[in-house]
Amino acid sequence: MSNGKTKIAIVSRSLAIGGAERSSALLSILLSNAGFEVHIVTILDEIEFEYQGQLFNLGVLKNKDDSIIGRFKRLLVFRDYIRKNRFDWIIDNRTSRSSWSDFIVSRFVFDPPKTIYVIRSFNIQKYFPKNHWIARIIYRHSPYIVCVSEEIKQVVQKTYGYTNLVRIYNPIDTKEIVSLAGNEIGDDSYILAYGRIEDATKNYSLLIDAYARSILPKQNMLLFIVGDGSDVLNLKQKVEALSLSNKIIFKPKMVNPFPIVKHAFFTVLTSHYEGFPRVIIESLSLGTPVLSVDCQSGPKEIIQNEKNGLLVENHNVAKLSEAMNRLVQDQELYRVCKANAQESVAHLSLDNIAAQWKEILEKI
Repeated sequence: MSNGKTKIAIVSRSLAIGGAERSSALLSILLSNAGFEVHIVTILDEIEFEYQGQLFNLGVLKNKDDSIIGRFKRLLVFRDYIRKNRFDWIIDNRTSRSSWSDFIVSRFVFDPPKTIYVIRSFNIQKYFPKNHWIARIIYRHSPYIVCVSEEIKQVVQKTYGYTNLVRIYNPIDTKEIVSLAGNEIGDDSYILAYGRIEDATKNYSLLIDAYARSILPKQNMLLFIVGDGSDVLNLKQKVEALSLSNKIIFKPKMVNPFPIVKHAFFTVLTSHYEGFPRVIIESLSLGTPVLSVDCQSGPKEIIQNEKNGLLVENHNVAKLSEAMNRLVQDQELYRVCKANAQESVAHLSLDNIAAQWKEILEKI
């Protein structure tokens, strides 16, 4: 401990772009506010989200030299930083793909009994080495594997047989988000989808097909798709082929998307898979109802069907289109969902989630 404080290193791929990275940044704020001494180690030189604590940016070294020798030097620098600071806990938020490199980091850089791994996606192959034998060696010595949804916890237990699993949901900083959203009156004649524009994960094709089939275009209820990614051009071509370019509007990624989220009629999520999607909890925290497919994992643990939004069968264009129509046509249903939105995520407050983290971090 340093100055009587529990000392924690949060390791993240970056502090930019994705929901997992935003959650890592928010975790640094949550733990700092809870009285821990927080350091953040980023693998890439991508810093966008607000954070608290001391930043150690390995990405700066990566930009200078990403050769094999440069990678080995970074590994030594990483190890020396961890050892010099003598952290009480290491919280690893990185995705993992290479079996042997993960094994080396877990044994050469980290201290296994002090390392907590966080699994933020139902696609658990993004976090565990492909070699199950190596995965079991790495993770069985960790005191905790934190899963951000109950479904993730169950699939990890079923796949690997671990017993050191804890479920802690992603938190939501409602006060900050409401502040960023502002008080201006906006036009709510649009529905919204936002995030990385990668169809293999987010399935915007399903969204576009359902919208095209719904009554929304005829009622001049626009669809805004906000974000950057590899499939923007392909999706724009799809929209053009449907003659909906004046109804489906693509907007680039926004550092602060919350004003547009606040004024959306409702937010839509159509992903193939998720973890505990920030899009849903951010929207609800701003009083914006959500229509989501029942993908694994997260939506069914957040959305109370017909109470704060609608939950529909995944990969079903007709069901999704019908749900869009219901939220637009059924005024009483919409009123109920909007009235319940903010309160439905109150249990995800920074204080509540901090208490759950403190329960495991103070067991030293």
